[in-house]
This record gives sequence, C-alpha cells and structure tokens, in this order.
Amino acid sequence: MIRSLLSIATAAILLAGCAQPTLRGTGDLGVVVERASGSLQIIESDGRSLLARVEGLGDLSHASVVFSRDQRYAYVFGRDGGLSKVDLLTARIDRRILQGGNSIGGAISQDGKLIAVSNYEPGGVKVFDARTLEQLADIPATPLPDAGKRSRVVGLVDAPGQRFVFSLFDTGEIWTADFSNGPTPRIERFTGIGQQPYDALITPDGRYYMAGLFGEDGMAQLDLWHPEHGVKRVLGHYGRGEARLPVYKMPHLEGWAVADQQAFVPAVGHHQVLVMNATTWQQVDAIAVAGQPVFVTARPDGRQLWVNFAYPDNDRVQVIDTQTHAIVADLRPGPAVLHMEFTARGDQLWLSVRDGGEVQVWDPYRLERIGTLPSLSPSGIFFSSRAHKPGY
Repeated sequence: MIRSLLSIATAAILLAGCAQPTLRGTGDLGVVVERASGSLQIIESDGRSLLARVEGLGDLSHASVVFSRDQRYAYVFGRDGGLSKVDLLTARIDRRILQGGNSIGGAISQDGKLIAVSNYEPGGVKVFDARTLEQLADIPATPLPDAGKRSRVVGLVDAPGQRFVFSLFDTGEIWTADFSNGPTPRIERFTGIGQQPYDALITPDGRYYMAGLFGEDGMAQLDLWHPEHGVKRVLGHYGRGEARLPVYKMPHLEGWAVADQQAFVPAVGHHQVLVMNATTWQQVDAIAVAGQPVFVTARPDGRQLWVNFAYPDNDRVQVIDTQTHAIVADLRPGPAVLHMEFTARGDQLWLSVRDGGEVQVWDPYRLERIGTLPSLSPSGIFFSSRAHKPGY
C-alpha cells in the first residue's frame, strides 16, 4: 500500500514537472511595432521567428521601446500618451497607463528603476517607477505665450549619473534632470541653444548630447562632463546659402553612428550623410546618397553603415564603407523601409518593410536576405540588447 502511494506521488510530481513551461532566456528577444493595428510582435533572432503578438497598445504611429535591465520587459511609448509595460516571456501587457495626450518617446534610467516619457501634450517630461508605473515626478516644460501651452519636448535620452537629458522644440532649450538623490530631480536649463531642436543623440560613452536643429543650420552640443561650459554649435555653417529640398520626413538622430573615430549623421533637407571627426566634431566629409536619409545605422563592428530614406526613395537601402565612404551596395528591399536594427553581435540586420507587410532579415556580411516574417504595417524594430546601451 505504501509503495503504491509512493508510486502515485512520484507520478504526480513527474506530471507536474512535465506541465511546466520551457525555460528560456531573453537575450535574443526583440519586438516589432505594428503601427496600424496597435500591436507588438515578439520575435527571437536565433531562429529568426515570430513567437507571439501582443495587442491593445493604442496609437503606435510614432512608437519607441526601451527594455528593463533583465531584458524581460519592454516599455512601449505610444503617440496617444500610452505607456505600456509588456512581459516578453508571457506575451502579455503587465501594466498600461495613459500618462499624457501626445507622447514622442521615452528612456529608462541608468539603474533601470525609472521610466521617463517626453510629451508634446502636456509639454514636459513625466517620470515613473519602472516596476509599478506609479508617477514619481512631473517636469513641466517652459510655458508658451499661447493660452497656457508649454513647449513640446523631444530628444529624451538617459545619461550616466542617473540623469535624463532632453530638448524643448518651441523654446530652443536643453535641460538635464538629475535623479541621483531621489525622486525630486535637480534641473539644469540651457537656453538659446538654437531654433527648433527636433531630435537628439548621445555618444556611446554618454558624454556628448547633441540636438539637431530644424530652424537653422547646425547642431547644439552639450558636454555632460563639463556642463559649466554650456552649449556650443557644431556643423554651424553647414548648408548656409544653399537651396534646401522639401523635407519629406525628419531624420532620426537616434539612428546616427560612430565608427572608426568618425560620427555619421543624416542631413536635413539634403541627399547626404554628414561625416564629423568624433574628437574635434568638425565636418570632414559629406557622402552623397540616393535620397533624404532617415536612419544611419552602424554595424556593431563599425565597418558598415546601413542607410534608409524618406519618400520617394523609401524602397532603397544603401550600405556605406566607413573607411572609404564608398557605397558598396544599393539594395531594394521593398516599399517603405522604415527602420533597421542589428542584433547585438552584428550577425543579422532586421528591417521593416511597411507597405510590403513584412520584416526582412539580412546577412550584413554577404549582403543577402536570409529570412522574411509577415507583419502588419511594421515600423520600429527593437532588440532587448538595447537594455545595456546608454541612450537607448
């Protein structure tokens, strides 16, 4: 009788063990934003496959994503002001709030405990607990003369020292918010930095914050090691006296690249990728490309740049050698290539083809397509390895 009971108990334990889900890590996971349907695809790069789809994420027409330190959670910033925390392992929304009326992006703090969101409406930055999405801080932007409105906020990034840095589009400012001493930030404001900063980037070491200017030529640079030196202008004379083309889509400076001691930046209103010396920040070249560049994305080893373009050239992707500045490939992946993302070690390049309803996977060394996944109007592609990169 005792042996029979033990056998039953053992069998029950074994069956319970069989019912447990397969354990897996999150290091090869990523997400694809499906902008038209307000959904998110969860993908994995090892097998180049789709694992799941998460729906109900609101307006994703300008969505961006950051990841928790353990790479399990994706924080999705929606254009409708939605902030969603998505569990990549269970493929469900862990938490979701509407924190504003028109959001343009966000960032996660150096310690992974704070989520900051930049807003057009209401103008400013709100900061939340990364675990609970409880609001911890509200940083209103500079008021405008127009009936209580505030400046729109763009170019929000995280920086070393538990800081966030962002730009004020309407009032031409750069602010830093230091959370190193708790949830009440120390704000430092830099005014008169230039007209209409439209986006920004931060160098991989977290030292330089650079805002692109739409209202005038050049970029505004803040040295975060020496903020007491203020903001200086780089590329200050670029384009002066030259006829500008209509700007069909603003370039994304988060897609800039640093390689071989050079910085490569998409030009505004020109068919060029600008090249700067990454030490002196002086322009050293301008590479002629097929159209108005949107993203300039570097392969992780720094030898290649992959460039996509605004309409009407958005079916093309050009590949540039960073040493010679020569175009080594002119590819035609399909209609409306919106975004590109390398895997962490650079063995794959994923790109979204919105109007073709697919995501493509390329071998960036052989310049060959090696996979295709169907997707509903895909735009942004984000791998969880971004969790360990400042400014992402």
